[in-house]
Amino acid sequence: MRQSSKPTMASASFHNVMPQSTGMASREESREMMAIWPDVVRDLTDAGRHLDIPDATKWLAKVLQYNVPGGKKNRGLSLVYAYKMLAPRDQLTEDNIRLARVLGWCLEIFQAYLLIEDDIMDNSKIRRGQPCWYLVNNIGLSAINDGILLEQTVYHLLRTNFRDKLCYVDLMETFHENTLKTVMGQTLDQLATNFGQKPNLDLYTMDRYNAIVKYKTAYYSFVMPITLAMYFTGIRDPEMHRQAKTILLEMGHFYQVQDDYLDCYGDSEVIGKIGSDIQDGKCSWLAVVALQRATPAQRKILEDCYGYDDAEKAAKVKQLYNELGLPTTYSIYEEESYNLMHTHIQQISRGLPHDLFLNFLERIYRRNN
Repeated sequence: MRQSSKPTMASASFHNVMPQSTGMASREESREMMAIWPDVVRDLTDAGRHLDIPDATKWLAKVLQYNVPGGKKNRGLSLVYAYKMLAPRDQLTEDNIRLARVLGWCLEIFQAYLLIEDDIMDNSKIRRGQPCWYLVNNIGLSAINDGILLEQTVYHLLRTNFRDKLCYVDLMETFHENTLKTVMGQTLDQLATNFGQKPNLDLYTMDRYNAIVKYKTAYYSFVMPITLAMYFTGIRDPEMHRQAKTILLEMGHFYQVQDDYLDCYGDSEVIGKIGSDIQDGKCSWLAVVALQRATPAQRKILEDCYGYDDAEKAAKVKQLYNELGLPTTYSIYEEESYNLMHTHIQQISRGLPHDLFLNFLERIYRRNN
């Protein structure tokens, strides 16, 4: 079935497919996503076999299996959920829902590519409860190529599954645009941390933090899944995309502040990684707020202890966070942000279903992982 390039009356007549328990729906959809994962891997490895390089093909399968399906699949699941909610009933065929899931896997592979590269740059140790890919069997910096390999498989899946759709160019451009936005955000992040050297705390302003979050996280984690779903349903109205982007960028910012807080105060067993923002000298929300509040003596502690791979120095920074009341500040921020986003969602017009965004907001509110 070919998608219309313009929103039709049918595509504007949204229907609520949200079951009473979105948690149960997510678990069920996660199972449905996993059910087609072997087909996705087979498609990609078959493409490799046609190149007659069996060793590389086997390695690709290993890279895919280790890095892609083990996460929460939030981005892929959000895309499928949005597609089911936005598409008119006559478009919700078995074939189209399967294609939405393939598109969800494209997003999950894209995420895995970014994480492989990010873990190398941050010298991270644990990802999703297991060793980071570059640490497995002394893979080391060769993992950079594995990340690029994953990125290219996304475009193969798009070609083989969506080339005959009117949305194909929009989907391709969305991935390319968000790659640029994300790596530019990563560049800002690296510049702030001084490429792993002693951080320049003068750069740790809220404006810079907001820019890093917007481009490194919010676009690809929140705007991108819904943008892809909208294009797949044939929704190209610029105002609808603008309204969706506005609220989704707010959610992305909220999510990253949560991530920064959980990196310091979360349970590593629950979040699936060992927090290291303090040791890595990250321009995190906690560090920026601490610098805003710190006395000259307290700032000296941050200058002496922030960005060092030293447990005692990291403990001093966390103690300073506690003295500055950052856990309470975060709790207030979380509540106020939730209420503000709830209000903004209610103000969305142009036919976008409020329940779509309210559901996403409820999923991330007071999360612990």
